[in-house]
Amino acid sequence: MIYVLLFYEFFKIGLFAVGGGLATIPFLYDLAVKHNWYTNQDVVDMIAISESTPGAIGLNMSTYVGYTTAGVLGSIISTIAIIIPEIIIVIIVSKVLNQFSSSKYVVSAFYGIRPTVTALICVACLEVLKVSVFNWGEFLQSYNWAALVNYKAAILFALVLFLVFKFKKHPVYYIAGCALAGMLLF
Repeated sequence: MIYVLLFYEFFKIGLFAVGGGLATIPFLYDLAVKHNWYTNQDVVDMIAISESTPGAIGLNMSTYVGYTTAGVLGSIISTIAIIIPEIIIVIIVSKVLNQFSSSKYVVSAFYGIRPTVTALICVACLEVLKVSVFNWGEFLQSYNWAALVNYKAAILFALVLFLVFKFKKHPVYYIAGCALAGMLLF
């Protein structure tokens, strides 16, 4: 039964996560709540692992969830499930987009999709911030404002944000540097 459920959930994600891998993150948070397969902290770890490994983030995350939920077969099933809708959609879009690209309905649809995808990515970003820079769960239990911010993580976040905007280096440098900083600081 877990394999059918994995296929169903990741097929839906593949079908509706318009905008790339980061758009899958809100769906993964939803799965965490709905099925209790992993925690919100696990999602942050999945993002870190998926961003650090070659391949598309959504695909990597589906493989990771499938593996942690149901082993090797679970990872294969969830990976296939997330890919199938993308293949079907790309084939259909490539066949009809040229015919309808000047249609006011198609242009309007894309005009509406862009901010929606941006909102999904922002929600995912806020969810990641809650568990990586803020101690949101602890705060909600105690309402202790002093414990809300993980100061080491907040400083590291601000530093990396500054460095990314200032120097625009390849992400692997920031990931490796922060992994080292994490080992030293935490």
